[in-house]
Amino acid sequence: MNPLNHVAIIMDGNGRWGQKYKNSRNAGHKAGLNTVEKIIKETIKQKIKFLTLYAFSTENWKRPKKEVNYLFNLLETFLTSKVDELHKQNIKLKIIGLKKFSKRLNKLLNLSEKKTSKNKRLQLNLALNYGSKTELLNAFKSLKNNKEKINEVNLKKYLQTKNIPDPDLLIRTGNTKRLSNFLLWQLAYSEIFFEKKLWPEFSENDYNIIIKKYRNIKRNFGKI
Repeated sequence: MNPLNHVAIIMDGNGRWGQKYKNSRNAGHKAGLNTVEKIIKETIKQKIKFLTLYAFSTENWKRPKKEVNYLFNLLETFLTSKVDELHKQNIKLKIIGLKKFSKRLNKLLNLSEKKTSKNKRLQLNLALNYGSKTELLNAFKSLKNNKEKINEVNLKKYLQTKNIPDPDLLIRTGNTKRLSNFLLWQLAYSEIFFEKKLWPEFSENDYNIIIKKYRNIKRNFGKI
């Protein structure tokens, strides 16, 4: 049975769900937060130590301004109302991506990270304004600036996932089969599951079915 230390999730389908059932993409984003809370609880129950959620990509800035603003307001509300609860549950919050948001949101993100920094039960990584190509380019620039030899060990030191193990398992909801510039280096040997359900429809049972399948896969890592 395969050990499972780190799950990464591309939470796709919020907007489509909202448009289909509520005639509002924003309603889908709000509904998606309920799924986030359920999956965090189930991750803890399964004793998984790292959970990385793709919340906002560098490409998502191309969306309508009203939708982008709503997403950040939703994030602010979530952090303001839930960070104490995360802290009580011994959950560490880590942001990966470039913190180029409003002063208010940047401050809130920094405070949330600081408050939960010593927690050990689960590390919740939120990928915000994250793009893997940008991450890799910046890592190579750092290697060059520091005149370090280009190798795997040195490169990893400059990734935003430094000190975070690579994901064992990637799940993407929303019936879309692509990686969308997410953790391209880190997912090299991850098992990937594409789920037809939209993110607000994704349940703890769906999650557990995928985990069970993952645990029974024969993982070779290039060997026979």
